[in-house]
Parts: sequence; structure tokens; C-alpha cells
Amino acid sequence: MKDFRLEKLVHNLLNYSINLQKGEKILIEIIGTDAIYLGKELIKQAENIGAIPFFNIIDYKVIREMLANATEEQMQVYGKHDLQRMKDMDAYIGVRAGENTAELNGIAKEKMELYNKYYTLPVHFEERVKNTKWCILRYPNASMAQMSNMNTEEFEDFYFKVCLLDYSKMSKAMDPLVNLMNKTKNVHIKGDKTDLTFSIEGIPAEKYMGTFNVPDGEVATAPVKTSVNGYITYNTETRYNGILFNNIRFEFEDGKIKKATSNKIRELNQILDIDEGSRYIGEFALGINPYIEKPIGDTLFDEKIKGSFHFTPGDSLDKSDNGNRSSIHWDIVNIQTPEYGGGEIWFDNTLIRKDGLFVLEELKGLNPENLI
Repeated sequence: MKDFRLEKLVHNLLNYSINLQKGEKILIEIIGTDAIYLGKELIKQAENIGAIPFFNIIDYKVIREMLANATEEQMQVYGKHDLQRMKDMDAYIGVRAGENTAELNGIAKEKMELYNKYYTLPVHFEERVKNTKWCILRYPNASMAQMSNMNTEEFEDFYFKVCLLDYSKMSKAMDPLVNLMNKTKNVHIKGDKTDLTFSIEGIPAEKYMGTFNVPDGEVATAPVKTSVNGYITYNTETRYNGILFNNIRFEFEDGKIKKATSNKIRELNQILDIDEGSRYIGEFALGINPYIEKPIGDTLFDEKIKGSFHFTPGDSLDKSDNGNRSSIHWDIVNIQTPEYGGGEIWFDNTLIRKDGLFVLEELKGLNPENLI
């Protein structure tokens, strides 16, 4: 159904998020079929700009069938052709609108490793992320509403409130935090069953304000690769390769995850053993979206929760690069608001955030009441 909010979202995506220009080639890729209207609107407005749109639909039910008996050669060819298409593009918008977030659950570990190695890593991590103007978003379908324990209308209202936030205002408010991170040497995080220390010295900080993800709202850096010590217990659920994990706990020694437990210990450690880099942290980021208050089971939303941080095993970010390389990048979230047990974040022995609220005067512009 036509919705002026969707038209405004598309306008923001093309003109703010990726700043699409006349003559640029853009790949619009939709996972699932619920977002066809959004795809059509993206094509129409891209053409009005004078850009050249291309379109692709992916269905995880079909991907699942292919992966079940996939060979290494097959995955190499699959990745090779989509990599070439991505190299032809100047911009990319990916819309995830699948009917079932657990569609890939149960695929054999070795098949998912082939998929990640020959497809996800080269096509998306290496080419799309590094060489196109890109943005990823979800679509407010019945599946997401159900996952969020909302009816469809409630979720649509929540979705558009979050996605149509004034990200240019947020961007300006992020600057003091970026500057502070760039001057900080050591970080100490305290919380329920969590006590972590690490260095971020020399790792550039970067802000995410609606240009790569919608919704958005995080300021990120990375720990010096071998500096992480202590332990963390994540208090949100997270899904990887279709498997739902909760109560994840990592224990670190000199940067490496030495012990990992959760509700599914074997599956968790299989993921962390995919390659050498998967047991090191590639990202540390603070979530600040004022409208996202609790997990909905989708990382794109959950990693932006106000008063949260995520501590990410795997590949480092392009700008905030600590040198870690991996075929995984798993944003797992810990919330520090009072409802989730509270917590503190210290930069160089100075408390900067307590129970999810920034306490330094220069950072108070990032608290929810100042972003809405």
C-alpha cells in the first residue's frame, strides 16, 4: 500500500544516506518479496535523479536449497559472478524483507563456511563495503512485527519513527564523542557479570548516522587487537547463521576469546573457530538511537539501542581498523540501562556513561531527550 512515509524514506535513502548522483549505477537488492513496492519506489526516484538502477531479488528459501548440497566450486562461481556485478556498481541499497529470519537454521557448518568465504566476504565485506556507497535496511513486514511482539500497524509506526529520525542532527551531536574516543587510550566497562579492559589508542573512531544503516545511531572504534582482558556477559539474544543464541559469555586473555559459553556452546564455538580472527574483537561501538529501547531480535535495530554497546567478534571496520581479519563480523549487544542491570563506561579513568546515560557535559547532547 502506498505510504507517504515510505516515499520520504526512499528520498532520504537516495539523497542523504548514499547521496546518489546522476549517471551512477545502483544495485537495489531485496531479500524476500514483501518489499516490492519499496523496490519500485527506489527505482522510480533513482531514475528521477538520473541514476541507473539495477534490481535483484534473493529468497532465502531458495538459497537454503542450494546451500544444502553446495560444493566449493559452486560457491566460488556463485561468488565470482555476483562479485563482478558489485564491481560494476557505484551504489547499493539492500532491503531485508524475508518471511523467516531463521530460514538458514540447520544448514551444515561447512556449507555456511563455504558461503561466507566465497560469497559474503568477497562480495559484501571486501567489495560492497569498501568500494560502493551503500545502505542496508529492513522492511516492516509481518515477520518483523511478530519477532518484535507487536502487531503490524504498531511495528510500522515504530519502524518509521526510528528510520525517519533527523540523522543530520544526530551526526552533529556525535562529534564530541568521536573527538573524545580519538584522544582516549584505555577503556573500562563494568556491568552485570561484565568487567572488561582494553585500549583504543590509535584506532580512529567513526560515526554511523544514517549513511550505512537505517535505522542508525552508533559511534564505533575497535580495541587494539591484543589488549582485551576480562569478561563480558551479553544480555540480548542474537542470531547467527540462523541459530538463536542467548546468555553469551566471553572470557578474554590478551585479546583472544579463551572461553565462550551460551545456551548453545558447541554451535557458538564452531562459529568462533571459523578462522583465526573470529576469536578477536573487530569493533567496539556505543548505541544511541533514542527510539530503540529494547531488543527486537534483529541486529540492525538492536545494535543501535540507546544506552547499549556492542563488542563484535570478527572482522574490523574499514576506517576503525585494528588489523583483525575474519569472514565473520558478529555485532552482539549489551544494554546498560537500569532495566537491564545498568553499567558504567570509563575512558582513561573518567566515567563517561552510567546506566545508559552520558554524564560528561560535552556528551549530554547524545542522551535521548536531546535527540528526539
